[in-house]
Amino acid sequence: MRERLTERFPGLAVAGTFSPPFRPASADEDEETVRMINEARPDIVWVGLSTPKQEYWMAGHLGRIDAPVMIGVGAAFDFLAGTKRQAPAWMQKRGLEWLFRLLSEPRRLWRRYGKIVPQFMLGASLQLLRQKAELADNPKR
Repeated sequence: MRERLTERFPGLAVAGTFSPPFRPASADEDEETVRMINEARPDIVWVGLSTPKQEYWMAGHLGRIDAPVMIGVGAAFDFLAGTKRQAPAWMQKRGLEWLFRLLSEPRRLWRRYGKIVPQFMLGASLQLLRQKAELADNPKR
């Protein structure tokens, strides 16, 4: 992925890369990872461990990682590295990348998406309803 990105964006500075093992890290391994990231002094730490593992990792490392920003990127690394196909542009534009991925890998993703998508829809709906209620209570806002 580093090669593809620096080819595509010649001025890009990649402070470092790390691919952790497919198992929980020991306390010593985790400390080494934190040290390695902090020594590289990145502006942004891109975390691609899959949902929700990457979100838990970022939350657990808040205050330990010195970078000002950590971003969970899910399958973006796979797309950029060319190891996974991305949804057609028309699906991307309509926010349907998740559906393309579900149809591409149903055995792996159906449980995750069966939980995440309804939770997101409920949370987004509640947020919109709260905003609408706030606007009704305070029309000058």
